Amino acid sequence: MEKREVVITGMGLLTSLGMGAAQNWEDIRALKSGIRHYPQEDYPKYMQYMGKVEDFTYPYEIPGKLSSQMKFLNRGSTLGFAAALDAIRHSGIGFPDINGIPPGRRALYIATGDFTKIGYDFFYPATREATDGRWKDIDYAKLNALTLNKVNPFFLLESIANNLFSALSACMDFKGPNTTLASMSPCGGQALELAARSIRYGRADVAASVGCGNWLNEIPMYELEGLGLLSACRNGIYSYKPFDKKRDGFIPGEGGAAIVLEERTSAEKRGATIYGTILGFGNAIEHAEGPAVSVPERVTALCIKEALANSGVKAEDLAFISPHGSGTKKGDRSELNSIAAVAGDNPAALCALKPYTGHMAAASDIAEIIISTLATRDSIIPATLNFKETESEFTHLRLSNTHQPCAADKFLSISYGIGGQSSAVVVRR
Repeated sequence: MEKREVVITGMGLLTSLGMGAAQNWEDIRALKSGIRHYPQEDYPKYMQYMGKVEDFTYPYEIPGKLSSQMKFLNRGSTLGFAAALDAIRHSGIGFPDINGIPPGRRALYIATGDFTKIGYDFFYPATREATDGRWKDIDYAKLNALTLNKVNPFFLLESIANNLFSALSACMDFKGPNTTLASMSPCGGQALELAARSIRYGRADVAASVGCGNWLNEIPMYELEGLGLLSACRNGIYSYKPFDKKRDGFIPGEGGAAIVLEERTSAEKRGATIYGTILGFGNAIEHAEGPAVSVPERVTALCIKEALANSGVKAEDLAFISPHGSGTKKGDRSELNSIAAVAGDNPAALCALKPYTGHMAAASDIAEIIISTLATRDSIIPATLNFKETESEFTHLRLSNTHQPCAADKFLSISYGIGGQSSAVVVRR
């Protein structure tokens, strides 16, 4: 089957920096971070720093028949919904007509890393108040009374990962190839791959790939800290420092990101602005030795090799690499080992973007592709915020806390998650 060329024509972004890809890129160029301090008495420091979306408005009016259903979207899905509408507006493809493309030729792929509704966390506000903070002393009569006004009756519906797809499909009439991926961070890149393949192989004429994530509730943050993933935030908003030798974990965030894809010929025919071309993808799972769930020695090496081979691009042809950059000791070391093993003696520059927004789970994957696309357009390698110095064995890798110029027109974006799952995307401006 003849492969069609897949291009990016729309980008939507909602992060702690603000609404829209242009606003986010402007703030990143100014070296701003959306991570803020939210003081909470008796809370540990790691729960007081986050990348939080303060306010936003939908770029289109929600249809009346759908507005009553919006209450079933959890926080991350709400942000993903806004980002998707922003991407459609940005593409200029026309809403709700979508350039006359039949609904069955409109693909929609969702990646969610939202963990605000997991296990019994819906019960947490009532439990907290019934114990007065003393977790071994539960007043059961008080707890029973509190469940009437502290537990959202829609908690079960809000936990359904497919709600964002349902709402977007109904709103935008996207009824072609579709699925929702609910997993760790790499599912953002995987959703983009599925969207691109639907166009490349003629199953759709337009596709939207949407990522969303929120890790800002107490229970997900407790669990992330228990896994040793969160920064202790000893340096406040400057604590998230990927690849720095004093790194100690990430600061969580929330957000939504979306990319609109089209086939090049039809995009050019309608006069669309083309921001980039999707060249190739890589996916892999690397297992660490032993019975424990840990980070393997080279967590992203296989997916990088596959992405470069799939796109026909050599490592030395890249303008820069945007790695996952979790900021954890083992994770960052494994990533740098991977890049050093694949890139050879002349590795491309690296830029870790999560310190600008906080780690937004699956939304970060797509957000970093958007920012990297704009960076290559402007011939800039973005700075890695808060970075000072890495370990001695990685000093040959090009990391900087200031923006650098670049001349090449391709970049590689990488993501990985717990258990060794990884994804990579190669894009040409």
